[in-house]
Amino acid sequence: MLCKPPLKCLKIVIMANLLTMFFVMEMIIVSGLSFGASGLNMNYYLLSCPFVEPVVKNTVNRALQDDPTLAAGLVRMHFHDCFIEGCDGSVLIDSTKDNTAEKDSPANLSLRGYEVIDDIKEELENQCPGVVSCADIVAMAARDAVFFAGGPVYDIPKGRKDGTRSKIEDTINLPAPFFNASELIKMFGQRGFSARDMVALSGAHTLGVARCSSFKHRLTQVDPTLDSEFAKTLSKTCSAGDTAEQPFDSTRNDFDNEYFNDLVSNNGVLTSDQTLYNSPQTRNIVNAYAMNQALFFLDFQQAMVKMSMLDVKEGFKGEVRKNCHKIN
Repeated sequence: MLCKPPLKCLKIVIMANLLTMFFVMEMIIVSGLSFGASGLNMNYYLLSCPFVEPVVKNTVNRALQDDPTLAAGLVRMHFHDCFIEGCDGSVLIDSTKDNTAEKDSPANLSLRGYEVIDDIKEELENQCPGVVSCADIVAMAARDAVFFAGGPVYDIPKGRKDGTRSKIEDTINLPAPFFNASELIKMFGQRGFSARDMVALSGAHTLGVARCSSFKHRLTQVDPTLDSEFAKTLSKTCSAGDTAEQPFDSTRNDFDNEYFNDLVSNNGVLTSDQTLYNSPQTRNIVNAYAMNQALFFLDFQQAMVKMSMLDVKEGFKGEVRKNCHKIN
């Protein structure tokens, strides 16, 4: 567009530049982006690594298209990371000759999806070296795994730093598959979760499988909380050995509320699953989620955001690992 006289053109250009500057400043304020200060926010990487979100989403999507069972693995990895030392990527660290790390604990030997995290990290290191933490990648990958499996859409603030401690003895603080509702409520409560949060997070078992070694104790004696026909199914699974796998529900790769419907029918796989229905403290919550999937989705996404912020390390309290498997 041509404009005359030149002074008028100059005024238009100056005004346009001012408007652009004000718009950018407004976007920064609205987005919660902070300069020179630590703190988690939704747009932590807006300037430092602007393509982090599509890289994570596309990598997770490709991985799940090749192997839908990885959705459960990525969600479980995030949980096992956050419950030990906070959400700091400590579950990714390899053991050394001087230290046995979290990942080699019996509770973590069945974790899956490390290669997905590695692929994301490699791509981001190529685009913006030393910027995106492994802890943030684990949290974002779990979020996107839930979405691509058909679950709720939610976002999480970013800015976690990677921890420098990973010890096998710390994994004693993971909830055991034989815990009852009271024990689960106590353990989750120590981390700031309500009983409702705990039941919602347990709903992540709508994805994935359990190994026979985690539930075979329920088959050695009469368990009144276990449906007799389902007990036969579990026994058949265990006939193949301790590592044989039993889906938590009939839609193992779909994020839905079928898990809770199974609990109502006494078809929970683990003691820590079925106890949620058989305990007066949590039965009403299970019934509500079984009848209302939207309510489960709402509570789950809120609980996941809460979990993703457990004891996070910010600023100089952590580091950004160059390799997710070892401390810098």
